[in-house]
Amino acid sequence: RIMNIIRKVGRRVKAWLFRFRYHLHNVDNTVYFGGPSSISSDLKAERFVYIGPGCVIYPQVTIGEFTMLACNVSIIGGDHNYRKVGTPIIFSGRAQRKKTYIGCDCWIGANSIVFCGVTVGDGSIIAAGSVVTKDVEPYSIYGGVPAQKLKDRFSSEEEKLKHIEALKSWPQKINLDLLCNDK
Repeated sequence: RIMNIIRKVGRRVKAWLFRFRYHLHNVDNTVYFGGPSSISSDLKAERFVYIGPGCVIYPQVTIGEFTMLACNVSIIGGDHNYRKVGTPIIFSGRAQRKKTYIGCDCWIGANSIVFCGVTVGDGSIIAAGSVVTKDVEPYSIYGGVPAQKLKDRFSSEEEKLKHIEALKSWPQKINLDLLCNDK
């Protein structure tokens, strides 16, 4: 019982320290960080997001609720101006960064790269080590370099709709004691 209380308090303190360290004012207080990462201070993350250790997240990224980023996930790229004739890329400046949206209830596998400007649809899964260069369909599984659709997440439209309705019924406030107890 005491160990569970200590663990719960430790998780809350750790999450607060990460939000403070990275100046994250637009993340829900239920966002959990697995370890040190490089995160832009303008990150927007909804409730119950997990960001694993070693992640790199560029500016203008929004992450929907219930989404998990495994270790070493990078949301980067697409910002160097490489078309200036006669100017080395290092001196040619950067294009305006595009907004990136990672939907609700997504799972992005370890060592994956998601390019800036991409939308990962709600409920999608990105296989470990994938490179996502284009938008990802909702409730689908993508993998590879470049990432391609492998299959749908659910075997029927009925299952998908049942899952969507179940997510909508999650209350705004959840008793974290029920979710955080390790048995």
